[in-house]
Amino acid sequence: MADAPVLEMRHIRKTFPGVVALDDVGFELRRGEVHILLGENGAGKSTLMKILSGAYQKSAGEIILDGAEVEIKNPKHAQTLGISTIYQEFNLIPHLSVGENIFLGREPVRLLGLIDQRAIFQAATRALNGLGLTLNPRKLVKELRVAEQQMVEVAKALSLDARILIMDEPTAALTEHEIKELFATIRTLKAKGVSIVYISHRMEELFEIGDRVTVLRDGCSIGTYDVHAKSRSELIRLMVNRELTDLFPKERAVRGPEVVRVKGLSTKGGLKDISFTLHKGEVLGIAGLLGAGRTELARAIFGLDKITSGTIYINGAPQRIGSPRAAINSGIGFLTEDRKSQGLVLPLSVKANLCLSSIDKFSRWGIMDTKEEQQAAGRYVNELRIRTPSLDQKVVFLSGGNQQKVVLSKWLCSQAEVFIFDEPTRGIDVGAKTEIYQLMNRLTASGVAIIMISSELLEVLGMSDRILVMRGGRITGEFSAEDATQEKILQCALGE
Repeated sequence: MADAPVLEMRHIRKTFPGVVALDDVGFELRRGEVHILLGENGAGKSTLMKILSGAYQKSAGEIILDGAEVEIKNPKHAQTLGISTIYQEFNLIPHLSVGENIFLGREPVRLLGLIDQRAIFQAATRALNGLGLTLNPRKLVKELRVAEQQMVEVAKALSLDARILIMDEPTAALTEHEIKELFATIRTLKAKGVSIVYISHRMEELFEIGDRVTVLRDGCSIGTYDVHAKSRSELIRLMVNRELTDLFPKERAVRGPEVVRVKGLSTKGGLKDISFTLHKGEVLGIAGLLGAGRTELARAIFGLDKITSGTIYINGAPQRIGSPRAAINSGIGFLTEDRKSQGLVLPLSVKANLCLSSIDKFSRWGIMDTKEEQQAAGRYVNELRIRTPSLDQKVVFLSGGNQQKVVLSKWLCSQAEVFIFDEPTRGIDVGAKTEIYQLMNRLTASGVAIIMISSELLEVLGMSDRILVMRGGRITGEFSAEDATQEKILQCALGE
């Protein structure tokens, strides 16, 4: 690997009205390396990468590409310079084919301006084969697994002759097997000389795939290190400026009476004869591989998916939960795995989102009591330490961790007795994770019951009182916190 950097970002500063997002930040990238960008939500990682990708214009500083200073005007200009970004939310059109997505907006044409479909699929095949993939370029994107969709994004970037690839939380929705596939692809890209900026909150990935790591904190550069020169705990301390010796600060609450009983539940979505109980003060973890039926179970309990057979009991009484409104009236709150499209209304304010599930509490004869709404929103913003310049700030401008706190506050405001957390810490940093775990402790101490779905086994093991394992729409195992191990859970998840 050559030592001369392909990219240098020097003394980068970015200000928004009333906010300094980046202050004198430096970053460099060498040819054929994976450079990890690490920091809490709000540390400035996304802002720095948006400047590199042309989505934002820097307020000060310089960008050096191959030894020459450049002004990156917009995302299209960044692509012409060989810089491509793969975002956590894919930029693919589900109803178009793999090949059509790869060459969208750059379709080869024949005489009379007609799109040359044959040329598209031939070129797409070459791009996919270059990554060692055997995907059918004629297959519709909506028919692909999440991991396959990600590979389409990579192929699209490489078809633009990308020399620098920015990958934002690329493993957030992948299974362990799919992560291995992605890492194999990354190693192929490295061998081809492609330079990768890799953003992830999964600390274990740093040491497996990274070469160097740059830590940002509060919009400033803390330092750049060889990945193996720092331990996990040292990197966490650099990120948050405090020790995090206990990543899962679980506090055992007194288990109270049964609050939920699910008996023989089945759905058209693939759930088969699900039965379990949930008690006040308990965290019931649900583990399983992608596609095991965990989210489908949450959706069924919350009235989003139709139940074909079985019964849900709340506090001993059978309930007909045919809609989210019915679930809310039964005291259930649901933090979806996709907070942006399903948990929040991004163009609305923090205050409006926070009170969304409790509108009836703040209205009299159809008229909102804005004073009471303001007081409630302010209380939860203070209690959960939501970082926002005001209650009227649009929630789209908050960091991922603070957005998740707004979703949590929404259900706290509704005074739910049962919380369903689907991937509660996906895409947020270790500091925000710890705050959410501590909130879970406070909830269970007050008698709230929690169902926690997570793809992170350590999180399930660290925060659960009991653990259910799912596979193929069924429960294949149940363990107490004391008896559960990663090996036992994986055996049940794999059907062994």
